[in-house]
Amino acid sequence: MSREQRARIDALLRRPRPAGMGSVEEIRAGFRALMAQMNVPTEIHTRTTTLGDRPAVLVEPVRAARAGTILYFHGGGFVYGSPETAMPLTANLVTRTGFRAYSVDYRLAPEHPFPAAIDDTLSAYRALLDSGERPSTIAFAGDSAGGGLTVSTCLAARDAGLPMPAAIVAFSPGLDQTRTGESMDTKAGIDPLFTREGMEHTGAMYLAGQDPHQPLLSPAILADLSGFPPMLLQAGTNEMILDDATRLAARARAAGVDVILDVTADVPHVFQSFAGLLDEADEALDRAALFLGQRISTREAISQ
Repeated sequence: MSREQRARIDALLRRPRPAGMGSVEEIRAGFRALMAQMNVPTEIHTRTTTLGDRPAVLVEPVRAARAGTILYFHGGGFVYGSPETAMPLTANLVTRTGFRAYSVDYRLAPEHPFPAAIDDTLSAYRALLDSGERPSTIAFAGDSAGGGLTVSTCLAARDAGLPMPAAIVAFSPGLDQTRTGESMDTKAGIDPLFTREGMEHTGAMYLAGQDPHQPLLSPAILADLSGFPPMLLQAGTNEMILDDATRLAARARAAGVDVILDVTADVPHVFQSFAGLLDEADEALDRAALFLGQRISTREAISQ
């Protein structure tokens, strides 16, 4: 355990910033500034492209990529964030797995509330399938709100009659817009990043008056996960939405879905972003890369 590393990161995250109660512009700028401090591997190539109806960033390893694709959904409470702010995570998955990744620049609230983000991520998945990629060669990955999108996009894909991807990897996923998990209260103050007030502030922008008691908004408590692909859910014990992951894991298990609930002690929300600064971040990313390598069917990808 890296006690000193964890203490430094906790102090960094507790510095005053618009953590949810500022204007939209202040929140977005603050998050960009925070994520600019993270390490991004240099052994990648990136270029802007289009996937479905939205811009996306294609991230590829410098060496020849393995056959297979990670479809990545960035975090940011559906209000802030971008493929660029998620690059520390996306690039680390690419360099560790050898797969390419598309990071989707989905529309954000309040300009584009629910279900715009899900419409965009579903469109991106459909575009990959329409291009000839097999679902067994595609995995969804995401962090925070994007971790929630890995699940809600699968729900939307199933409803649309599309096949499931090969796997889901979700870092600290946000999976309950009702905010009814016990950890919302038991981790208040322990979580260095969030408050209930701040989460409700940005959550209201995404909901735009919609009832949060819907499977696409609160899959941790309402979704039917039958037929879902194998899932890896990673979270830290110091986050208020810890129970989003634990409750979804229980629902997945009850539905007969292969699920790994991977909880790391004394680390914050999306701690994997601190690769190179926190030993537990690098170890968690290694586990995620191993999971993806086991689940993405490179044999089918090569033969398609």
